[in-house]
Amino acid sequence: MGEFIIGVVSSLVATALVVVGGTALSPRARSWPTRLLSGFTGLGISCVHPRQRVAIGDLMGELAKARWVKVLAGRGNELTRDGFVALWEDGGRRLEFVHILLPDTDPPSASWLERREDEIRRIDPGFSRGMLAEQVDINAGYIKEVAADRDNIELRRYNLPNLHRMVITDRVAFLTLYRRAAHGRDSPCIVAPSPGVMYDYAVQLFTTAWDHA
Repeated sequence: MGEFIIGVVSSLVATALVVVGGTALSPRARSWPTRLLSGFTGLGISCVHPRQRVAIGDLMGELAKARWVKVLAGRGNELTRDGFVALWEDGGRRLEFVHILLPDTDPPSASWLERREDEIRRIDPGFSRGMLAEQVDINAGYIKEVAADRDNIELRRYNLPNLHRMVITDRVAFLTLYRRAAHGRDSPCIVAPSPGVMYDYAVQLFTTAWDHA
């Protein structure tokens, strides 16, 4: 568990330069310096969206072409929306597998989910105590309902640092780094194609969380 947390922190430090360089410029000018910085550092990043919600078009396109999909979400609201519809409709039956990780809302000890909820409550006065866990359970129920008629969908629950969202396919990884003073949708989203150092790290990070879920 300690190695997992250290790995998360290390990834944040390693990508800070690229995130800053990618978000400080206009959308039109953002692509080439991000690629330049990525090539210089060897991280393998093609784009940094200033906010996760800006990446939805690219994400939908990649999900429509994917052979398999892995998702680690801090809440999972977008799993029930248009951005992920390609996974749940009949077209999603072609996928080899869809692995979903959502937070554990009933852990045996202090919850990382509660820590994230405290952060959100500081910036969103309408976010009441227990609302984050309630939303996670609603989204988990949605996934379970879809999976009841599909043999290629599996859901697991985790109790680990709620610091990011990952959507990984066989082609690309979308890694959102949660800001403490912002919802996930307003946090920067790194796009890392395969093959690449950041893509490989995202897969490793997901696999570690999956194996301990």
